[in-house]
Amino acid sequence: MQINKVRVHQIKLPFSFDFSHSLRKRSSAKNVIVEIIAEQDKIKGYGEGAPRSYVTGESQEGVAESIWRFTQHDNFPWDLNDASQIWDFIDTLSNSKDHNSAICAVETALLDALGKSQSRPVIEYFPHDFYTGTVYYGSAIPLGDKQCTIDFGRMAKKMKINKLKLKMGKNYKQNKENIAAVRQMFGEDYDLKIDVNGVWDLNLASRHVSLINRYKVKVLEQPMMPDDPDLADFAGVMKSSGVTLMADESVCTLKDVERISAQGHYEMVNVRLSKCGGIRNSLKMIDDLRAKGILFQIGCHLGESGILSAAGRLLCLLCGDAVYYEGSYDEFLLKENITRENVSFGSGGKAGPLTGPGLGVEVNRQNLARLSEISESMTRPATLKHGFLLQN
Repeated sequence: MQINKVRVHQIKLPFSFDFSHSLRKRSSAKNVIVEIIAEQDKIKGYGEGAPRSYVTGESQEGVAESIWRFTQHDNFPWDLNDASQIWDFIDTLSNSKDHNSAICAVETALLDALGKSQSRPVIEYFPHDFYTGTVYYGSAIPLGDKQCTIDFGRMAKKMKINKLKLKMGKNYKQNKENIAAVRQMFGEDYDLKIDVNGVWDLNLASRHVSLINRYKVKVLEQPMMPDDPDLADFAGVMKSSGVTLMADESVCTLKDVERISAQGHYEMVNVRLSKCGGIRNSLKMIDDLRAKGILFQIGCHLGESGILSAAGRLLCLLCGDAVYYEGSYDEFLLKENITRENVSFGSGGKAGPLTGPGLGVEVNRQNLARLSEISESMTRPATLKHGFLLQN
């Protein structure tokens, strides 16, 4: 398969409602879509990155610039015939978190194009040692007032979902009201995680210990910022209470896995495709977590389109040993999407494989064009050793 053009779209996806956590209040998401055009427009593959400055330090503009640099690498697979070419290319890229969203976008686009050219689903290119045919997603409750918590809790209960992630911030009174509202709705029939996005200090974290114990919180996600010197003390308190600490922003790379393993504070990691540099890099991290006896969940970024939801579904199915699954929130969060398929879960959070070649989704090109704020194209170099042509 000969790739003729690479197109990068900086898109803005509107939400059906505001969704807040302790670091951001969002009514939309700014993501990057990579479009691989091959065989004279006969094949189009799509990938997505969700740059979040507070996670990997990336911006939309920075991701676009990284992608253009990637295509200048000597081993960028302009002539793509085997998945091994993608792995060889990905393995030469940065092993720091600074380009992870860009790597994710390019990798998923290349895989989608290859799968379509060979009439194969992308999942066939990966080992199936931990494969499962069905996963069950949980539900997230955004940071808000008590009524917001009740509204989202009712939605989850209507969907027969009791695996819940409750966002918390710095307001102790609000946090207390919200967790009490969850208990009132679900009784003790829930599996509850709290996600703080790193905004607590030791004093505020300590104030929440009684709430965490009283309401039987199982997992506490990223209570403090990475490298907070007080984390060790608080981790000891949580361990004695039987609460699992999960790292999110603290772990974006294999090197981060090594660091938290040596420290011993976190017992679980949230693996998110865009945060961790795509499917191949995520699976490498997961293999290392398994070897070290550290638990993990497959998560997502707020505001992923159907493209990343499809890639996330693939990763979930490849990891039947994950403790939790998050994602595929398209129907419930996005006002507009760029895929024709509804990549959402059903009752109980149940979801299975997507059908069709590539990632299993078809992009609505009209929606993509309308939601793109900036689109640029790069044609295949006439001589691969001599630069490229960038077009608006």
